[in-house]
Amino acid sequence: MRKIVGALLGVSAFTRPLDSGALTLDDPAVVNIRENVGGNLALAPTTQTRWYLADLERAQHQADAGNLQLIARLYRAMRADGVITGLLKTRTSGVTRLPKKFYGNHPSVDALKARNGSRSLFDDMVPPAELAQFVADGVVLGFAVGEMVPVPGRSFPVFRRLEPEFVRYRWVENQWYYTSVAGLIPITPGDSRWVLHVPGTNVAPWTAGIWKALGRAFVNKEHAISMRSNYSAKLANPARVVHSPIGATEAQRSGMLRKLIAWGLNTTVELPVGWEVSLIESKGTGIEVFQAEIDTCDLEAKFIVSGQTMTADGGAGFSNGDVGQEIRADIIKDDADAIAYTINTQILPAFIATHWGVEDIDTGAQLELDVSRPKDLKDEAASLKDVATAIAQLTQVLTANGKKLDIDELAVRYGIPLVSETDGEVSTVSPAAPENDTAALKEAA
Repeated sequence: MRKIVGALLGVSAFTRPLDSGALTLDDPAVVNIRENVGGNLALAPTTQTRWYLADLERAQHQADAGNLQLIARLYRAMRADGVITGLLKTRTSGVTRLPKKFYGNHPSVDALKARNGSRSLFDDMVPPAELAQFVADGVVLGFAVGEMVPVPGRSFPVFRRLEPEFVRYRWVENQWYYTSVAGLIPITPGDSRWVLHVPGTNVAPWTAGIWKALGRAFVNKEHAISMRSNYSAKLANPARVVHSPIGATEAQRSGMLRKLIAWGLNTTVELPVGWEVSLIESKGTGIEVFQAEIDTCDLEAKFIVSGQTMTADGGAGFSNGDVGQEIRADIIKDDADAIAYTINTQILPAFIATHWGVEDIDTGAQLELDVSRPKDLKDEAASLKDVATAIAQLTQVLTANGKKLDIDELAVRYGIPLVSETDGEVSTVSPAAPENDTAALKEAA
């Protein structure tokens, strides 16, 4: 199975084989340690609440050396920003909620689509919430790591996203590692346990993440918000001034100063003849600098995550309303294709091999996330209707002249799906009874 999956993933022939003594997720020592800590694989994460541009530079140097700890901490801190979190959730949750299409003439197709209430077997195996966070990791960091966790009573594991703070990459080995509660464990994508998602480039994928640009906007915005709050707090209490007459004694001035210092809410002061009290208030224009910095950082975050601002501000700056939608659709398509590739090469092959055999991996189900918009579907249906009318008319004309229309050629040209007459029926497997699903899947096979 590893050879087949390695071919699917395009694993190079120059890849260094793992050491025979390296730990694995199924190693008895690893299993024993995990059982003692409640099943956790990751260590407790480190929280950093204050970030500076110097930290961002240090994170870049460490990441290029293969230490991805600091950029993962920065990413977790960025989730505290409302604008960044909202944009990421819109982008990634929308991808995982796209209609799922399984292709192929294999029992695994119907098995993955089989529903148990509102959920399918695929959703039970790959929970949407875990997948959305996993996709977000890939978008921001350029990589994401997860584990297929065995579940007693089920014949299929459940996907769990792992904290990216503990991912390491060793250049001299071209090997990914995970720092776990049991020590350093090599990450082997597609071995039925590890899932490594690299939506960008395979070489130094963290360079394809948006964390650098997004991190700069986040750090600058945090500082601007802090300085704006400090500025507002200082100007919230304007300076109080008392004007004494020329003949006032030192004792009178000291007494009035004490009353001024004790000025609280609803303070009332009776002033002798010749005395005046006033406030010195700032025009408050200095705060506009900080607000402009915050707005600039928010605008940059919108461009970084969405590729445009129309999704967030409703279309200001675009003369054609479809432009923003097309840009957004392209980004969603990229995310959908990337996560579908990871699922098709690292999750589904193990599922198919477990229930139908390794030899069925090549013919098993393939996932595609449908990003078609209702308008596109309507246009496609209208096009098919026109093609059908044209075929009927062409057939009539050509038959009268002793010619025959090549339906298959037209179907290929216009993307019309055809089913061969030799294609058989596929069986449906219901995941309603997890303890019996192995027997049902085998029976269907």
